Amino acid sequence: MKSSLFGAYLESATSGERFVLQNERLLRITLGDEVMARQGSMVAYQGGVEFDFQGSGGVGRFLKKALTGEGLPLMRCRGSGELFLARDAREIFLILLEGESITVNGDNLLAFDSTIEWDIRRVEGVSMLAGGMFNTVLRGTGWVAISSFGTPVVLQTDVPTFADIQSAIAWSSDLQTTVNRTMKMGALVGRGSGEAVQLAFSGQGFVVVQASEGPSVPPHNHGS
Repeated sequence: MKSSLFGAYLESATSGERFVLQNERLLRITLGDEVMARQGSMVAYQGGVEFDFQGSGGVGRFLKKALTGEGLPLMRCRGSGELFLARDAREIFLILLEGESITVNGDNLLAFDSTIEWDIRRVEGVSMLAGGMFNTVLRGTGWVAISSFGTPVVLQTDVPTFADIQSAIAWSSDLQTTVNRTMKMGALVGRGSGEAVQLAFSGQGFVVVQASEGPSVPPHNHGS
């Protein structure tokens, strides 16, 4: 049997790293140590892999999830073999933390090493009315995989930096955040939120901005 599928699309050779991009939209993880992954993100696996529902990890995080709406449904993946993860054909990017911390929008978090500590934190400076008030902070040593709806840009914050609240998907946790309002008569600023409100970043670090506010629900009705 002949096909281009059996060329460029064959499973990539083992590189020695646990987290490897099979392609720009598919993540391959070589299991050994446990991995935390978004529920529903598994598309395939080889070998002996077990999946367990992972709760919020304590009363504090459970209450934060309930009150903030920051959704981070996780599953604990263990065993031996190869695990393939994806999220709505979004582009995937890998970050290796080495005792550092990063803030990630919960909707864009795909997987991370179970050795990494995580918590839901309030985004400083963002009011309840602005939306996107809480995100997930990850700290420690290990791999983190994030997804982006559209190819992102990484902005260095050595100058005043502003981003649409739904488009900023990750940033250095040490950055200070405030709200910037640019409402003017007749002006619509931002990617369709209808609000002239941006997240302002200051300090030394970076901000990852996706090329969208995320997937939208097309107009529909449920019939009579």
